[in-house]
Amino acid sequence: MNTISISYRDRAVLRAVAAGRCELAGECLRVDGIGCCDQFAGLRLTQAGLIAAADGPARLTPTGEALLEAA
Repeated sequence: MNTISISYRDRAVLRAVAAGRCELAGECLRVDGIGCCDQFAGLRLTQAGLIAAADGPARLTPTGEALLEAA
């Protein structure tokens, strides 16, 4: 069984994505139109399969939704 462990900051980013406040531009994640202070958050969460990796509004994947609900 795979277990994904995320930090408090990652959970906060996932909550912001769920609220529709984030967008992805390549690997750059913006929250409320401002670049995320953790420059690797977008890449890390995308590679973990928790957020969708398309330019434009970021969205949670089913795995990201389940992880956020369990937190």
